[in-house]
Amino acid sequence: MSGLAFAMGTPLGGAAAGGGGTQAFTSMIPLVIMFAIFYFLLIRPQQKKAKEHKALLEALKKGDQVVTAGGMHGKITAVEEGVVTIEIANNVNVKFNKGHVAAVIDK
Repeated sequence: MSGLAFAMGTPLGGAAAGGGGTQAFTSMIPLVIMFAIFYFLLIRPQQKKAKEHKALLEALKKGDQVVTAGGMHGKITAVEEGVVTIEIANNVNVKFNKGHVAAVIDK
């Protein structure tokens, strides 16, 4: 039994040794480091990309060449509140939700 108690890190009497606050602090350090890694590698870049996409959508204007999230290429013929009308061929206009515009093509 004493071998099991030793392996678990507790004294034979079963009472925890002093310094429990230090142990709790040192056990939280890996969690803080993991959160920092997730923030800088996942959360922050995603927020930056969302901010850039929102700015792109606000700057859409008639005549822009765009690509939708589905891969459709065309020219914007009208911009409304949440809808853009895109001309994909001569006299073929399609309405898309504004959020589905993925990129503006520079010419």
